[in-house]
Amino acid sequence: MARLSRPDPLETLDHASLARLLPDLLLIGQLIDRAGMPALLGEFGVDGMRDVAIEEWQAASPHYTRRMKEALSITGDGVAEIFKGFQLDVGAPPEFMDFRYGITDHDNGEFWLDHCGALMDVEPMGDRLVTTMCHDIEDPTFPATALATNPRAVVEPIHRPPRSPEGRTPHCHWVVRIDPDAPPAPMPGPAVESASSRLIDFRFDPPAPQDTAGEGERDDYAGPLLTDLVFGEFTSAALIRVVREVYLQMHLLAVGFHQSVRRRSDRETADRLLAYQATGIAGVAAGRIRDALGAGPDARGLAAVLDSHPLAGPTAYTGYSSRVSDDGRELTVSWDTSADAFADDTWLPLMAAGDLRPLEAAAHAVDPHWTVAAVPDDGSRLEAVLRLGEVAAKESDEVAVTRISTGAAFDFGPARTSLPITPV
Repeated sequence: MARLSRPDPLETLDHASLARLLPDLLLIGQLIDRAGMPALLGEFGVDGMRDVAIEEWQAASPHYTRRMKEALSITGDGVAEIFKGFQLDVGAPPEFMDFRYGITDHDNGEFWLDHCGALMDVEPMGDRLVTTMCHDIEDPTFPATALATNPRAVVEPIHRPPRSPEGRTPHCHWVVRIDPDAPPAPMPGPAVESASSRLIDFRFDPPAPQDTAGEGERDDYAGPLLTDLVFGEFTSAALIRVVREVYLQMHLLAVGFHQSVRRRSDRETADRLLAYQATGIAGVAAGRIRDALGAGPDARGLAAVLDSHPLAGPTAYTGYSSRVSDDGRELTVSWDTSADAFADDTWLPLMAAGDLRPLEAAAHAVDPHWTVAAVPDDGSRLEAVLRLGEVAAKESDEVAVTRISTGAAFDFGPARTSLPITPV
């Protein structure tokens, strides 16, 4: 693996900014799936979309759950530890996917969703798509996440949509149990294929945050399961570790998406559909990051957004860096193509091949007047200069379609109280 030593932009953010940014990044990760689904529907129909979605999450969640547990010293193999993994999963962003938990003992528990943003997106489209998501996709993907903690975990529904009666709450309800007599679940085939990606075992240097004022005391997630994670209660170093892992969760979803599409078509099709996904999520992500950081539309504001964007993070993996010109009118962004991300089936190899639409979408979300021009290079770097132009660009179709999800404009509520969940 290439070890690239450069400052991590996350380390320059103050504690409050890190705590604000993290839930947005989790939500952005969930929207990656939404960004790619329209392209899949057009290419493969509902059944093909369903199958790619299953394989995409199966390829990613067993690996990233293990990594996140290691990053926050989550030990143990019980139901509580499975639920801790859910709380730090891009598939379950807080509030938008409002998971609630109950624990009976080490081997038994339940969870339910008081609000499911994904259901709110799909329910108006009819029962077929609801069943596809809540039955066909969830049945194999919840266990794929749980097996990273205990391969003998069983996840079974008590009820799930289509909702009957109409408007039923909670939106769904599941039981999780550890069955000591069950054979251990094997790693899903898509996770076996994605395991060759460099990000699977990528290792970071310990974070060195520059501003720790007002940080919380939690440096890990040992101890009891909590009703809600209040990110301000964590140290700056812990938040940086988690944010780095959330970026890798996003890249793993891209890997799973690309590999699944390629299996049922060819590389050209996989590249085309992955570029659609990357462009759609890049614009929505930049808008949310801009708002979370309070960034302005100028070059420094754009740099702040792109430095925290999934196209850039984590920089040790992507090889990303940025530079604002002395007069503050231009921004140069650069990726070292020897970085590990360029060896994996992520978005960045597509950009290195000349498709800068994701970068354009991100810049236009900050101000539609930004223009993007590639800098000729010998292939060792991917570099572009961004300048303010005279004409406002139209939002791309990929971004507009992604915005259909209610998650694109979702507002997080006031901080909740973090309470331990004890066995009943």
